[in-house]
Order: sequence, then structure tokens, then C-alpha cells
Amino acid sequence: MAHNQELLAETNVIKFKDQDFNSLRDHCLSRGWLFEDETFPPMASSIGQKLLQEKHLSNLEWKRPQFWQCGQWVEVVIDDRLPAMGKECLFVRPRKDNQEFWPCLLEKAYAKLLGSYSHLHQGYLPDALVDLTGGVVSKINLRSSPSHLLTVVKTAATEGSLMTCSTPKRPTVEEEVMANGLVSQHAYTVTRAEQIQYRRGQEEIICLWNPWGKTEWRGRWSDGSRKWQETSDPRKSQLYENKEDGEFWISCQDFQENFSCLFICAQTPITLDHGNMLHERWSPKVFMNQVILRNAAGGPQSDAQYPFSVQEHTEGTNVVVSFTVTGMLPNVEAEDEEFPLDFQVLKGNSQQFQESLPPTFYSPFRNAVQGINYQTKHNFTTSFHLSPGTYVVVPKTQRDAAEFLLRIFLKTPDNDRSLRSNFSLRAPKESLSETRSQQSIFYRYAQQGLDIDATQLQSLLNQEFLTGPPGDTFSLDECRSILALMDLQVNGRLNQEDFTRLWRRLVTCQRVFQNTQKSLGVLLSSDLGTAVANTDFLAGISISDELLGLMTLRYSNRAHRVSFPSLVCFLMRLEAMAKTFRNLSKDGKGLYLTEKEWMNLVMYN
Repeated sequence: MAHNQELLAETNVIKFKDQDFNSLRDHCLSRGWLFEDETFPPMASSIGQKLLQEKHLSNLEWKRPQFWQCGQWVEVVIDDRLPAMGKECLFVRPRKDNQEFWPCLLEKAYAKLLGSYSHLHQGYLPDALVDLTGGVVSKINLRSSPSHLLTVVKTAATEGSLMTCSTPKRPTVEEEVMANGLVSQHAYTVTRAEQIQYRRGQEEIICLWNPWGKTEWRGRWSDGSRKWQETSDPRKSQLYENKEDGEFWISCQDFQENFSCLFICAQTPITLDHGNMLHERWSPKVFMNQVILRNAAGGPQSDAQYPFSVQEHTEGTNVVVSFTVTGMLPNVEAEDEEFPLDFQVLKGNSQQFQESLPPTFYSPFRNAVQGINYQTKHNFTTSFHLSPGTYVVVPKTQRDAAEFLLRIFLKTPDNDRSLRSNFSLRAPKESLSETRSQQSIFYRYAQQGLDIDATQLQSLLNQEFLTGPPGDTFSLDECRSILALMDLQVNGRLNQEDFTRLWRRLVTCQRVFQNTQKSLGVLLSSDLGTAVANTDFLAGISISDELLGLMTLRYSNRAHRVSFPSLVCFLMRLEAMAKTFRNLSKDGKGLYLTEKEWMNLVMYN
């Protein structure tokens, strides 16, 4: 995962209810006992209230993992007895012919942590994601989601983020299967997203998985949909498999119409700023085990202040504030229970925040900064776009006291990307270790470890190799062009061998750009001829002044400057066209092509 995980790795692990696995194991082994957990016994009380009717509880049998809690990993010890009815586990259960019981045991450990299985069913998706990963959750309202939703999902998947979504609530209390095959008030896992060829255009589709695996979407792009028969996409066999496994594809449009929200969980925030997601680097400030008391006057408690600074201007969301409340169990009875904390983000100067703020600082004339937020029973996360300056987070509570974890994530300039000329393409050495590094980068983005498409190539180039301002990144159209030039199989994808050839050319282009630029990060269009002469893989290829003038119009901007991605596209296309002519020409002076051959050549390349 590209996100910084040092923060989580450095925290200590504490023992839940002072139970130590090794001590309990040794105690049981020395006496020849099977372990049975007295703190979470195999009884109806551990199932909880209102989850099962009394008649079902009488038929219940019990047959024989760490969680993130407010800044610390908590180890939970359980026995191996699982609730079952008949021959099946009561809740999470292995698939048919699958004897892996670890998901059931993990579920039991989580139920023990929260107090009962009922609390698992009455909780919130973001809370579970945070408990299982220690990450921070970003929420997307699908009814007003951005047009680049597909890019957001693909980027999050590339980053190794967990994604889940839910269908809206209906008047009925319990879940029910709707006519379209989806289950109301139900959670689904989002696994990937693709653009697929359909008729004369492209359609955006998202892959979901129903963990229960009992029912699937029945609409467009579902299993058995005519759309799969009509598509000519070469990846069809890789994407589509018609079987009842709970996994299915759905169009982006249907996804937004039938689901209410999407949650993305990662170690640092995934924001929705189109075009900037691949260039975000976040620095966390963490305040653990914080306690505030209720202010009798009704305002914030003036001595609970958490200052931070925004150093430089950045585009889009640049501050994320996340509270996690300690010691709160979901109340099954209180459906609309309010989050016990509220807070303000106030702007001032560094001298003001050295001491407790006076009451006048909170006057009605000093407006709190407003952000986009979501809240659950345990977590409250808000994102902001703040100008450079010094700020302070001031929380308050209506309860007698509240204990919490506060995390402030600050978007910082990526120093490795700060200079336009430093394109950070790591030139491959003739050594095994460097080859492995190159291959590991490819496999990180390759679908099922086999190949990459243009969107994956765009993520790979912009995230792993390219530095510089967002405007100088590789566009999707440029990546499609590069892919077409390197695609020997003509299937719209690059395998590992194709990528190795591309890697060598990128390294050469990097060297040419840095050696040819007149000033820092600037390559003038008048230098294109010099760039061609200095490019190793163009040896023996000449270019006329007339063609050079046309290429200047094609690849430079209004200021007659050429970006690094534009230089890559120009040099690689020049190589491809020259080699194509040589391969097709019989006398080296001209060539004869049928109309079909000509159209295939110029339209794809």
C-alpha cells in the first residue's frame, strides 16, 4: 500500500480484559482442558437482545484475532466454539465445501469486543472498517457523487483501500430481496472498476460482492445480461464469469441510482479532488487518550485546543479532522443517538495558541470553518480546504465527560515531486534486484498479475515515476497512445514484457529531458530537434524541418514549452512510425497499403 503505515506499526498492543493467549494456552495444556471463555460465554447473553426470537434461541448450539480501538491495537482472546443451527454456523459461515472457519472466529472476536453479536448488526460500516484496519474513512454520497467516480474507485483499489457500499433503508425493518436482485439495507463490498467496450463506445462498470452470496444484481451487466454477449472487449473472458458466487458487475449509473453511499477506508485520506488523488501525501498529527469535560456555560472548553498549521497553498481538500470516541458501545435501542462530540476549527496566529484562548475568542463574530463531514456512533470525520495559516481544533461535549482519539491529517507538498525536472524515473540497472523492483511495480498495478490497461498505466506512471505539478501528469489519452505504441498483441493491454520495453524508453526520455532543458523544468519546442538527436532508441532516424515544425505545433503549449509526458509521446510515436515504415516498405522509398491496412495503422496508433 502506498500510504504511510509507520503510525500504526509503532503503537503498543494491549490485552483485552487482561487475557493473554500464551498464558491461557499454557494453563489449559497443563491441565488437559479445552479453553472456554468465561468473559464471553457460549450463552444467549452473548448473542444479545432482539437478534433472535426466543424459540430460535432454544435451538442454538455453540461449536468450537487484533482490533483497532482509539489509537491502539487490542488483542482479543476467544475460544473456538461457534453458534450454529443445524449443520450451519448462525451468522458468518464458510462457503460450501470450504472448511475455513477463521472468518467465523474473527466475527466472534469482534462480537466479544463490542459486547454481543447484536452490536455487529446494529453498527455502522465505517466503524467496522476503522476497527479492522486502523484507517480513516472517506464517504461519497452516491446521489451527488462526482462524474469521475470510476477514477476514484480505480485509484482507491490501486492503493489497496477497502471499499464498501450500502443500499438505502426501506419502510420494512428487516432486509428484503428487491425485484432487481439487490437486498435492501444491506452492505456490499466494492472490489474494482473498469471501462469496457460496448458497441461504438465505452461503458463504466463497477464490480460488487455480496458477502452472503445468496442473491445478485439482475440488471445491466449482471451475470447473464445480454450486454456481455454484445461486448467485443478483449478482456471479456477475464472480467465475466456467470456463476452464483455473490460477485457481479453493475453500470456506474445503476450503481449510483441503487446505492446510497460509498465508504473508502485507507491509512490516510482518499479525497475526491479529480486529477490530484495520485499526488497526495498526508502528514498525521495524533492526540491519544484525550478527555474533555462539559462546559457549564455551553461553549467549548477553552483549554482543549489542538493547533496545526497549513504551510502552503494546495488544491482541493488539504485538511482532514477525525475524532474517534473511546469506550462507547452501540446502543441497540437508540437508533438516533447523537455523537457525543462537536468541534470548531478556528483561525488565528501562533501566539494566540500558546496559551488557553480567552472566552472572547469564541465570540459570534469569529465564524468556525465549515467542512464536509460524516459521523457514526464512534467516528466523526470532516474534510476542509484551508488557506495557509495557523488553526486550532476546539472540541466540546454535552456529556459530563468524553474521551477520544483525535487525528488531524495535513496534505503536504510532495518534496520528491517538487521540481519539474526531477522526474524520478528509477533507471533499471543490469542487476537482479533492480529487475525485481521493476517487476514488483508492474504486478502491483496489473490485474490478476497478468497485464495492465490504459487506466492502470496512467496510475502507475503518475504515482510511481512522475514528479512535477499536477498539470504535467500523464493524461488518460496520452496513456492510451503510449499503450497502443507498445501493444504488440493488439489487445489493448501491456504484459510484463511490453512493460519492460516501455520502462527502458521512459528512462531514456527522462535523461533526454533533463539534459536538453534550458532551465529548471522547461524544455522549449525549439529544442525538439536536439532531443531527437540525443535519444538512443531513435538512432538512424532523421526528421525534416517541415515535420519538426508540425511536431512543435502538435506537442508544445502556447508558451512553446514541451512537458515531459508530451516529450515521451512524441519520441515514442516517432520511433514507432519510422519502424513501421521500414517494416512495410519493400524498397525503403515508399509502401503500398490497402485501405483497411492504412486505417488500422493510423487509427489505432
